[in-house]
Amino acid sequence: MFDEIIGRREALGRRQALVMFGASGFALMAGHGAGGQIGGPIQNFTMGAQKLLAKILDAPDFGGRIRKAEAAQIEKLEGKTGNQLMLELLPVAQLYSLPPISNYRVGAVVRGSSGSLYLGANLELAGQPLGSAVHAEQAGCSIAYMYGESGLDAIAVTAAPCGHCRQFLEELSPSGELPVVISGKEPVALKALLPSAFSPRDLGNSAGALPPSRVAIALNGGKAAEDTSLKKALEAACRAYAPYSKARSGVALVTADGSAYSGSYIENVAFNPSLPPLQAALISMIRARKNFGEIREVTLVELDGAAISQKAVVEATLNSIAPKARFRRVGGRLEG
Repeated sequence: MFDEIIGRREALGRRQALVMFGASGFALMAGHGAGGQIGGPIQNFTMGAQKLLAKILDAPDFGGRIRKAEAAQIEKLEGKTGNQLMLELLPVAQLYSLPPISNYRVGAVVRGSSGSLYLGANLELAGQPLGSAVHAEQAGCSIAYMYGESGLDAIAVTAAPCGHCRQFLEELSPSGELPVVISGKEPVALKALLPSAFSPRDLGNSAGALPPSRVAIALNGGKAAEDTSLKKALEAACRAYAPYSKARSGVALVTADGSAYSGSYIENVAFNPSLPPLQAALISMIRARKNFGEIREVTLVELDGAAISQKAVVEATLNSIAPKARFRRVGGRLEG
């Protein structure tokens, strides 16, 4: 499949590629491998880089991450610097966009402190309030968070981040020094885009969201060791970031083929830019080229008696995107 795609020599612009791969917002969910969908964008790379990218993106376990060694190899094949490669990967990141409401595709490429790259794209949920949408910057950072990144080194975006995303990025880079890379412009520090920022420090939190920390949560019902979905949701809740509400939570999705995808709650000092655990899990599922109709089971683990609950929001969202999926909430308590 890749040889056929890579062998095509016709030129394909970014706009043409995005139209070809689906204006509906479900470009990567037609039941084909990633290679069948990314032919246009990767044709802008050298032949060797095309083959390597196709291999990475079509791997069964691809979760949105390009490992440091892979990124370095692509840089060498392309003769590009790290920031230049991130910009070149933006059209690929955009293909994971699901914008059924706006039909506006946004891509982001995050470089973690490890040197790995993470592909983010905007996610909109038809039938749900606009506040349920995930911005591309949030998506890329969420993937980095779920892979346990210790920090962010840079972020490349197709356009300057909106105010919502600047505030979200502040939580992951409280120093404000995070370089934001936009095509045709010099990198600019986050603090220049968000002066006089409302910082985690303003609510007594000096650490920020990265690196992820872990707590122990004891379930008040169910045995995680005997239940893959519950085990993954529990682990996601244990790794959640909720310094303001203290309401750690995690979600696991199980698809028709038995694959499981999890997401941790990532809170924000300004509250509204917080990323719900369901959306974080959906981001992981989309990177694996699964569609919402494949969701069979959803498990939410959250602390009983916490200041907020994700239950109602998860139920409402599932009623729109996967109404036949089985849903359960399992409560827990902090140990120790």
